[in-house]
Amino acid sequence: MARKAVGRLPEETLSLWKREQAQLKTRVVHRDTEAWQRDPAFSGLQRVGGVDVSFVKGDSVSACASLVVLSYPELEVVYEDCCMVSLTAPYVSGFLAFREMPFLVEAVQRLREKEPRLMPQVLFVDGNGVLHHRGFGVACHLGVLTDLPCIGVAKKLLQVDGLENNALHKEKIRLLKAGGDSFPLLGGSGTILGMALKSHDHSTKPLYVSVGHKVSLEAAVRLTHGCCKFRIPEPVRQADIRSRDYIRRTLGVQGAPALRPERSKKAQMPKACREGVSEEHSGPGPSVHSPQAPGCCVCGFRTCTSVPAAFGSPVLAVPQLSLPRDRGPGLYAGREGGMQHLMVLREGPDLLLGTCFVFFFLRGYKHLLGPVGG
Repeated sequence: MARKAVGRLPEETLSLWKREQAQLKTRVVHRDTEAWQRDPAFSGLQRVGGVDVSFVKGDSVSACASLVVLSYPELEVVYEDCCMVSLTAPYVSGFLAFREMPFLVEAVQRLREKEPRLMPQVLFVDGNGVLHHRGFGVACHLGVLTDLPCIGVAKKLLQVDGLENNALHKEKIRLLKAGGDSFPLLGGSGTILGMALKSHDHSTKPLYVSVGHKVSLEAAVRLTHGCCKFRIPEPVRQADIRSRDYIRRTLGVQGAPALRPERSKKAQMPKACREGVSEEHSGPGPSVHSPQAPGCCVCGFRTCTSVPAAFGSPVLAVPQLSLPRDRGPGLYAGREGGMQHLMVLREGPDLLLGTCFVFFFLRGYKHLLGPVGG
């Protein structure tokens, strides 16, 4: 989610927002309300949702609001809704919901009307729940307005009620060894506001999980970990990726870099590609970087992903590259932009979708040759 101030907020509006937060806060439910939440394996949970708002690069008003629904436990996308919106309310710390919430609520309402059988049983929100200045963050707001269980998942610690990202906090993070390890976020008031969770074995930074609505903190933490293929829960990660892709397809421009897993050691990218790469990738999966130019200066495609090879060689990959229908599924090799590609093709609805791996350490064929080994 992009969060950038727009204009100046009148004091009367700020007072109105505070009153509304206080009123809605009284409706937040902090306990498990569904049978599946109390089951150790979440038996009965079939659909998890995620929401995100991504902005057009260089534009703090034009954005894409997205809602995705994934099957559980497979974590495959079964529904998506992306819509371009104009966010005219300014961003004010602690009041993010008033800027973005109307569009996310509308997305949930559209799903209820179009495909009620695909309604998520829980929503993940890129933001905080009760871990908030006034105990009512964006995850609480969305939960109360949609009457759905909601979980707040933030990438940075919101320093409220005496919580600080100090040496003691960093030492606790260092002691998190495996995915699923966590420690409570105990505020100065004596209230546990959330949990710091190591969501993935290879992640070096925790997530900050808090109750949004109709779920206990214990269930929220367990489910967050269960939905993480990488550092970020898959519902939020997919909502982010798809909203940015929608911006590119709709406007023909690059959105801001998409969510990625973390890694502790930076990959060595070739000099030609360093400009425009904003963050590094961790673990065995894709991580999107957005070149400044209309296409990556090495492979020529608009969206590239960075994946470390097993022996440490840097790799670029292009997800869901479209090829003509006459190409059969299989593993292909070829050359593009002076670099060697390996492409795995699988069947798509109207064309073949491929994942193209550009190996910097290989030089090779001038054209796409056909199945490797075939």
